[in-house]
Amino acid sequence: MTYHSEQLMFFSLIYGVLAWTAQVVFFAVKEKKFVNRGLLTLPINIEIGIVFSNIVVILPTLGRNYFGMYLITFASLVITRAILGFLSGRLTKNAKWLEAAPSGTARNFLFYAGLAAIILLIYLLLQPMLMVLVGMISRTVLRIIQIAASLLIFLDFITVLIAIKKGKESFEQRMKKGRADAVAARIARFVWKRLEKAYPGISDEEKRSDIIFARGMNLDKIVWVFLVSAFLGDLIEMIYCRLVQGVWMSRSSVVFGTFSFVWGIGAVVLTVSLMRLKDKNDRWILLTGAILGGAFEYICSVFTEIVFGKVFWDYSKIPFNIGGRTNLLYMFFWGILGLFWVKIAYPPLDRLIEKFPPVAAKVFTWLIIILMTLNAFFTMKVLLRYNERKVDPLPSDMLEEFIDDTYGDDFVENRWKNMLSTEKEP
Repeated sequence: MTYHSEQLMFFSLIYGVLAWTAQVVFFAVKEKKFVNRGLLTLPINIEIGIVFSNIVVILPTLGRNYFGMYLITFASLVITRAILGFLSGRLTKNAKWLEAAPSGTARNFLFYAGLAAIILLIYLLLQPMLMVLVGMISRTVLRIIQIAASLLIFLDFITVLIAIKKGKESFEQRMKKGRADAVAARIARFVWKRLEKAYPGISDEEKRSDIIFARGMNLDKIVWVFLVSAFLGDLIEMIYCRLVQGVWMSRSSVVFGTFSFVWGIGAVVLTVSLMRLKDKNDRWILLTGAILGGAFEYICSVFTEIVFGKVFWDYSKIPFNIGGRTNLLYMFFWGILGLFWVKIAYPPLDRLIEKFPPVAAKVFTWLIIILMTLNAFFTMKVLLRYNERKVDPLPSDMLEEFIDDTYGDDFVENRWKNMLSTEKEP
């Protein structure tokens, strides 16, 4: 089923509020006091809301494959928490918002496994009723809810950032001096007090040095991990095709350059999700990597089918497959790859990136972001136009005319031979 953005926002809000309520009740019972935990002051758990908005789109494609549904839910939870933890650490220099899981690898894994089971159960029980409810609300009302909620969440987030950046003493000094922004200072101080109450020691932040480029885990590091992995991944697949099939075949995901986005994004997912386990037992890295890798492959298959109307790989003839989009054997390979990445491949790459000249590397990082974004959008347009030409061969504007002349059917079929040879009608 296809949902529009207003419906997805509505589902995310409902599930986020329910998750926040459950979290407040849990800590009220545990600590014998009301504690509004989480990054936002609003009564909503953004993390769980995002997880539900993801599975609402993906799980219907699995039919009644409950095992596959559980794996996707588990992976969505782990990846969402890893990404939000990374972002909160970069924006606020403090990732305490996501420390609700128990310490210890085994207990941590069991916590996520149990939480994923609860999320899936709630989805199966509640989603049919929510679909009926959202069908009774007009799209105009849903759009108003979407705009209002987005604005409130944005303002709440900005207030939290200001509160953490300025600190409590700054707010009190402004109010004593009767400054014009005293009202804003009072609001920010209220937010700061809530954070101090929920997360004692939040003000004890580590001083970070800006001399080393991309120190630790940040956007710059992520961009370079993506670029290097996308380039090397494409070369590896080309060599593999040459050795196995005896032909040189482009495995690039884009029109310009030799870059496989599947490898690049996969490396980013493994890095953000698994590096926190680098000092843990190998079996936990192997297991988590297998689940995340299988879910990532499944999501990529769903995405390409929705966007391009094609299926680019089909494992339905392989035993223990999940909807033909991934299978247990390849998930095992993903686990091995994750273990290899965490223990062997990533550490030297991490050290190499941090040796880049800071200023020049920063400039190149943003050039990479801009060029890769344009490259991806142009590639999407070329592939969509390839499908459109079968129905309407006449271009409707100058861009389509340029694509038809320069990147016609021959180019597309030669550039992505393997994808086109495995396509099937949805």
